[in-house]
Amino acid sequence: MIRTSEIKSCYIGPEISPEQFIAEHFFLYIAKGRIHGYDGHRSSTLSAGEYCLVRKNHLARYNKERVNGEFEKVVIILDEAFLKKVQYKHLPDIARPKPESAFIRFEHDERIPDLIDSLMPYYDRSGKIEQHVADVKRQELLQLLLTMHPDPANIFFDFGKPEKIDLEAFMNRNYKFNASIERFAYMTGRSRSAFKRDFKQLFNDTPNRWLTRKRLKEAYFLIAKKQQKPSAIYLDLGFEDLSHFSFAFKKTFGQTATQLLAGIKKIESLF
Repeated sequence: MIRTSEIKSCYIGPEISPEQFIAEHFFLYIAKGRIHGYDGHRSSTLSAGEYCLVRKNHLARYNKERVNGEFEKVVIILDEAFLKKVQYKHLPDIARPKPESAFIRFEHDERIPDLIDSLMPYYDRSGKIEQHVADVKRQELLQLLLTMHPDPANIFFDFGKPEKIDLEAFMNRNYKFNASIERFAYMTGRSRSAFKRDFKQLFNDTPNRWLTRKRLKEAYFLIAKKQQKPSAIYLDLGFEDLSHFSFAFKKTFGQTATQLLAGIKKIESLF
C-alpha cells in the first residue's frame, strides 16, 4: 500500500478513461476514506478496507469522501487483452445469468488486503510499478476473485459486445448519465442509426431533446420539492457544466433554477 501524503490513487494496468462509461473491468480497493457509486440500478458505498469489481460496458459514477482529511484507493485494471492471455486456464459457464449491477461486492477476505499490501515494495517514488510485476499481481488477484465468487468467470471471459436490450427501460434508468449517443447505442446493442431510428419510434423524439427534457424535469422536481441547490444537482443529472444547465432550465421553464429555488424558499417562509 502506498502510505505517502502525495499519492492518493494507485493504478495497476493500462490507463482507463475518466468518463462515466466503464470500458474495462477494474478492481477497486478503498484504503482510506469512502467512495459513493451509482450505476443506474442502485447506489453503493465502499469504506476503508472494502472492495468491489466494477464491470465494463456499464455506466457508473462515483464520488470520493475524505475521512479525517484522507482518501486513498487502489485500482487494478483487468482489461480484455490481459484476460484473454489467462482465459485458457479457466472454463467459465457463459450461460450462467450475469448480475445487472456494475458493482460486484465481495465478502471480506483477509487475502485481499494482504495482496494489496504486498504491492508496497514494488512501487517507485512516483507511485508506479513495473509491468511484469503488475501482471503477476493481477493474475494473483484474478485467481483469488474467481475462488471467492461464482459470477466473475462469466463476466471476465465473455468478450462479446452488448446484446440488443429493451431501449425504453434502459433509457429511463440511465438518462442521468453524461454519455454520448454512440455510447447509449453501443450499450443497447444497436448501431448509431438503428438506435436513433428505434428511439424515434419509441419516444417520438430525438435522443438529445428527450434527454434534455427528462433531465430538466427531474431538476425541477429536485429544486421545487426537495429544495436542492442547482449547483448540487446539475452534474448528477448529466449536464456538463452549470452554465449549460442554467441556460436550458430558463429556456424551458421561463426562469432560472436559482430563481425557482428562491421563490420556493420565500413561500415556505410564509408558513
